[in-house]
Amino acid sequence: MRQRIIAALGIAGLAATGLVACGDDTDASSGSGASGGEKVTIGIKFDQPGLGLKEGADYTGMDVDVAKYVAKELGYGDITFKESPSAQRETLLANGQVKMIFATYSITDKRKEKVSFGGPYMVAGQDLLVRSDNTDITGPESLGGKKLCSVTGSTSAQKVKDQFADTVQLQEYDTYSKCVEALGAGAIDALTTDNTILAGYAAQEANKGKFKVVGKTFSTERYGVGLKKGDTETCTKVNDALKKMVDSGEWQKAFDKNLGQAGLTLDKATNPPKTFDACA
Repeated sequence: MRQRIIAALGIAGLAATGLVACGDDTDASSGSGASGGEKVTIGIKFDQPGLGLKEGADYTGMDVDVAKYVAKELGYGDITFKESPSAQRETLLANGQVKMIFATYSITDKRKEKVSFGGPYMVAGQDLLVRSDNTDITGPESLGGKKLCSVTGSTSAQKVKDQFADTVQLQEYDTYSKCVEALGAGAIDALTTDNTILAGYAAQEANKGKFKVVGKTFSTERYGVGLKKGDTETCTKVNDALKKMVDSGEWQKAFDKNLGQAGLTLDKATNPPKTFDACA
């Protein structure tokens, strides 16, 4: 009997060890980079290379690195990343499914009616992606008669048509990756969205040397940290963490790693951000 009890205790101990090991694996795959702290669920994009990309159990990109840094500063050691499509971000925050969202989430007055924002942690702008040997597309005003890629439901390409080149031919796809494929095949002449997103695609290993960002932005997109409406306490802590990330040089390291290799140059007057919106 004594031997059976000892054996049972040994098996239980091994099982517990196994459970701990599994937990460690989960933390590593979520990219928490820390242990021993509270749990938090953070929203990111899963399909934007250089910003928020999920490949297997790995999460990479500028949004991911900023999220990890901020979470660690706030005392979170166990991060679960949840996919946060643009149309679902407000709902995810309102329902408490995520604590924070780092997902190329532009701060706008309309969105402030439903959510609060920390940051901004980066200031981007709408731009164009073209093939690397292209010389005749130098900005949105040079797109007359050209084929421009638009993702269904996006306003980016329509903005070009309405404000710069009314004869541009819009081609719609359901994802930006399909636009990139079409650009590489010569089916379209250019793709438009935020320059950070375009740079991420250009920097992908399979795309290196094939594409370039034109480098003439024609909008201002201030990426903020989405928070539940009225969560001023977390907002204040987020802004403190972002300031520390900028001042320590970690912001620049994250940018160089994720987007710098694509040749993207952001406006130095606004990047990295030196001031952050007041929390209200």
